[in-house]
Amino acid sequence: MPALFVGHGSPMNTLEDNGYTRAWRRLGRALPQPRAVLVVSAHWFIGATAVTAMARPRTIHDFYGFPDELFAFDYPAPGLPELAGEVAEVVKPHWVGADRDQWGLDHGTWSVLAHLFPQADIPVVQLSINALKPLDYHIELATKLNELRARGVMIVSSGNVVHNLGRIEWNRPDAGTEWARRFDDMVARQMTEAPADILKSLEHPDFNLAVPTPDHFIPLLYTAGLATAETDAQALLRGYAMGSLSMSCYGVGMNDVVCEAGDGAAQLPHGVPPDQTNI
Repeated sequence: MPALFVGHGSPMNTLEDNGYTRAWRRLGRALPQPRAVLVVSAHWFIGATAVTAMARPRTIHDFYGFPDELFAFDYPAPGLPELAGEVAEVVKPHWVGADRDQWGLDHGTWSVLAHLFPQADIPVVQLSINALKPLDYHIELATKLNELRARGVMIVSSGNVVHNLGRIEWNRPDAGTEWARRFDDMVARQMTEAPADILKSLEHPDFNLAVPTPDHFIPLLYTAGLATAETDAQALLRGYAMGSLSMSCYGVGMNDVVCEAGDGAAQLPHGVPPDQTNI
């Protein structure tokens, strides 16, 4: 079963028809039907490793200042409680807690799945990002999760290679700054040539600008860890938004899938400052 990393950008992509959302829909039509989807989202960044284990996960609107239409959006995919148990088993000796009533599906998950699987008929389970663990923990965890792909579970990681809301350039909706492109290009080379060494990206001179906080970058590490089993990942989609967001997407086990370059990513609503968006 394939695995994906998706640069999700603004939650407004959920509602818009643009170059990225059309590419995600084409990608969804090319993917095999999974038994379930396990998602690692940048927006469940907590002090523990946990997995959703409820039969009906709620749709979480974890952002501010967006149109009412977005807050009304619902992604009613079922959960799969037994998959939570499988996750806990395959990652031993690491511990994973079962969240039966607290979290659900946040916008890092549903803004992407709304296009990949618009019918919301495939069970979805989320895995939290443990903020207390070192970066190599996440790569190791991914290598253990790889076993689930043989059981029909598609593993989707949702974040952004470059994610610096403090450096947004409103007048460059479809462009990337020079430093953002440099870092994103380096990561593309690493992912497609030697994903096992993805942590070398921390040595890049633009790392601190591109990754001021780790939450949106860590999902990429899960895809890199999964890619080590197949030597490399494939760059499915490349592009930028508002200067300081990379929309790059990568696939594992998808060498025959072709996606075009992205353009026209959704922007933040007019007048909403980045520090109030939680994207």
